[in-house]
Amino acid sequence: MQGFDYSSPGAYFLTVNTQGRQPLFGEIRAGEMTWNDYGKHVTATWQDLPNHYQGVMMDEFVVMPDHFHSIVVIDSVQCVEPDGEVDMLEVLRRRRMTISRLVGRFKMTTSKWINERRGTPGARVWQRNYHDHIVRDAMEHDRIRAYIAGNPRRWWETHKEPITPHP
Repeated sequence: MQGFDYSSPGAYFLTVNTQGRQPLFGEIRAGEMTWNDYGKHVTATWQDLPNHYQGVMMDEFVVMPDHFHSIVVIDSVQCVEPDGEVDMLEVLRRRRMTISRLVGRFKMTTSKWINERRGTPGARVWQRNYHDHIVRDAMEHDRIRAYIAGNPRRWWETHKEPITPHP
């Protein structure tokens, strides 16, 4: 959303697609996602991000064959001192943990690891951008959680045939 501060406290629903929607991370059989080594690494990298960004928590997420959904929660951190003055160091620290930086680190780290294993240095693993949605209330948060959790089942209902991951 133009003009929105994506370092603001709140929940954000994210979707990141692989380049060309290539199924890189495993396969879905009978409504269950089975990760290959790439999918396991993507999962571990995502779960590790809060160790690099204070005030960031990972909520529901799913790594699918060719995309990734997640809810990221940025915790509320006060940027105002007791005397009412704005703590500029805190403001700058919070700006360092924006959603775009978090996604950028995730994409860079996973791309490098995957490309090393595929022998394709510099190849694109992820599409250039990502989709984000600001979660506005608890009801929407619950609806998006259910959507994420049900994604492998819906994939199966749509495809019915396993899609073989690319090497």
